[in-house]
Amino acid sequence: MRSKDQVRKAVWKAMDREGVSRFPGAEGRIPNFAGAKLAAQKLGAHRLFKRALVIKANPDSPQTHVRRLALEEGKKVLMAVPRLRDKHPFRLLDPRKLSAKQVREAATIKGALRHGKVVALEELEPIDFVLCGSVAVNLSGARVGKGGGFSDLEYALLIEEGLIDEHTTVATTIHPIQILREHLPHLDHDLPVDIVATPRAVIELERQYERPRGILWNHLQPPQIHEIPILERIGYA
Repeated sequence: MRSKDQVRKAVWKAMDREGVSRFPGAEGRIPNFAGAKLAAQKLGAHRLFKRALVIKANPDSPQTHVRRLALEEGKKVLMAVPRLRDKHPFRLLDPRKLSAKQVREAATIKGALRHGKVVALEELEPIDFVLCGSVAVNLSGARVGKGGGFSDLEYALLIEEGLIDEHTTVATTIHPIQILREHLPHLDHDLPVDIVATPRAVIELERQYERPRGILWNHLQPPQIHEIPILERIGYA
């Protein structure tokens, strides 16, 4: 089985080689891909997305279209600040309190930080749907991110607070080249996905992995905890 780093490097290289990555290229990030807007539309038509009222979304570029669609449909969108660097690292976007122009802006990373309300964990409503970015997935639900582990930590924080449970749908939008037909490394803290949306179709997976049940402190190093204020506060409370 290839390591996560080997999988990432292979997918980034393949996307650039095949011309399906978009500016500024795939390497080192959740890669923006050709057809991201169409993948968002496919996901937006899915029944589980349609009925969701509150969506937790990642801040990466390829999922901008899903975030905008959610806001335009009147859904609240929760986003984390990059690298969870703030004392209160979540921003809540409520389209009822935004103008049409602000809704368009709020779907971007900078716009979410500008227009989102700073919220503490205890202020949040239950979350119906989780959107995450991916570098690679397989049809068993295993997911490889860009390597920072922040999507996993964000999910863990929210499940610790009782805002997410094992029935909450977790989805990602990707290019078909990012779907790998091989076993992928999966650790206890890794967040698997239930739904994969590509520009061609939405695939409901038969997930074969358990989700993390909260923060796995033994998987974190002291420097990681000290660099993330909310982890430091919870860990030493």
